[in-house]
Amino acid sequence: MKTLPEAHKKPRIQSPIELKEALTAKRFTFGLIIMAVITVLLTVYLLVADSNKLIVGFLIILLMMALMLFKIPIGFAMSGAGIFGLYLLVGPNAVTGSLKEVVFTSFASWSLSVIPMFVLMGVAMGKSGLMSGAYDVARKWMSRLPGGLAIATNYAGAGMAATSGSTIGIAYAIGRVSIPEMIRSGYSPALAMGTTGMAGTLGQVIPPSILLVIYAGVAETPVGPQLLAGIIPGITLAVLFSLVIIIWAAVSPSSAPRGTSYPWKERVASLVGLVPMLVITVVVLGGIYLGIFTATEAGAYGALVTIILGLALVISRSRKDLKSAKTTVPTRRIVGAYFSATLIETVSAVAAIMLLIVGVNLLTRVMALSGLAKWVANGVLDLGLDKLGFLLLLIPVYLVLGFFLDTLAMMLLTIPVFMGPLVALDVDLIWFGVFLIVLAEIDMVAPPLGVMNFVVLAIAQSSTKGMGLKLKITDTFKGVMPFIAACILMLVVLIMWPDFALWLPGLSSAK
Repeated sequence: MKTLPEAHKKPRIQSPIELKEALTAKRFTFGLIIMAVITVLLTVYLLVADSNKLIVGFLIILLMMALMLFKIPIGFAMSGAGIFGLYLLVGPNAVTGSLKEVVFTSFASWSLSVIPMFVLMGVAMGKSGLMSGAYDVARKWMSRLPGGLAIATNYAGAGMAATSGSTIGIAYAIGRVSIPEMIRSGYSPALAMGTTGMAGTLGQVIPPSILLVIYAGVAETPVGPQLLAGIIPGITLAVLFSLVIIIWAAVSPSSAPRGTSYPWKERVASLVGLVPMLVITVVVLGGIYLGIFTATEAGAYGALVTIILGLALVISRSRKDLKSAKTTVPTRRIVGAYFSATLIETVSAVAAIMLLIVGVNLLTRVMALSGLAKWVANGVLDLGLDKLGFLLLLIPVYLVLGFFLDTLAMMLLTIPVFMGPLVALDVDLIWFGVFLIVLAEIDMVAPPLGVMNFVVLAIAQSSTKGMGLKLKITDTFKGVMPFIAACILMLVVLIMWPDFALWLPGLSSAK
């Protein structure tokens, strides 16, 4: 029998999922076209129109946001908009001079030199598996509590935060283990994913925190005291998250069944897994608190200790695996693979951060030259707000900005703008750093665009394959909302009692 010509074949009916994906792709393409048109129009207007400097500064910020929404990497969007703004305001010769100066001063800052060390610590821990011990200890000691596995995940995140400082890295490290284990134990997907996402946010509050270091560099506060200021609020947040879990488990016991009770012998034996993290924490935070090290020196020593401990663990595990597989691999190859993977990821991450800092320094010059920063500061002061009113105003401002901007980009963009009002209202800048980081971490999980929700969903979907689950982003949204309330409570506590963050730095010998 002859087949019908291709043109006369009955078209295949698309499934609802295929139709939805096609519609989403069309909307995404349409959105990109709109952003491209807006970007071109802004660029042409700035080149052709004879606008005053204030309008130029405002439009440059809009151009930068349009570029980011157009999926241009944030560092390139900031740098490109900043260079274009300088060109319009001061001409091509000044742009060349600014680029030479800004790139050098951004990279040569002593206070920011700790960033590569903290990044190296986090990457080395992730590559070696040093983080896994913390979750094992928390699980064996807390599994019998109401919501015990979720509490274990929370405190494991807090412990990793004290040595890593990477929000997404912490969520990834514990999520691959905690989410499938909680779901197998009968936990609701919302509680499992919400707990994992919020445990990751502790990474930028409890030092060593890369965001706190970057804030210290931009706001020109001493790095050591700035890091110490995050300890008490960070630990308190971890306790508040545990209370949220216990209340959740009490209200809805089916969402968090009690787990297995481990023998005391196993519990005590598991504590060995905490030793590497305790050593790293003592070296870094103990050295800063006692004034033995500067923050940069503490980062260097912490990175060295982390690499040594991680290397020992990698060699030990590799030899055990090779012995069971009855094969051999030279130790130098194991060491080389560990070092190369760690250094490549570290260099990549640090380069991205440094490009962001260059971009924000260029934008800061544009805002200063255009008068935009001064105009915003005067506008805020003209509102007649006192310190409390201004800080309360910042909460919704940052939550809205978090819908459009990456956490780091949002911080770097707004700190120079709000610095004037903060100084005028006598707000302690070290205290404000902690306040801002807590706000930024809320942004990472606040629906509908909090990036951590999508990261945790991806981790959950990949780690629970074969369980027959249909996990949705709304599950993550439901899971994080009670914890966001705890974060807002922390902001209120910080506003009412500033010494909650400033007490420890005041006692220390850190510089």
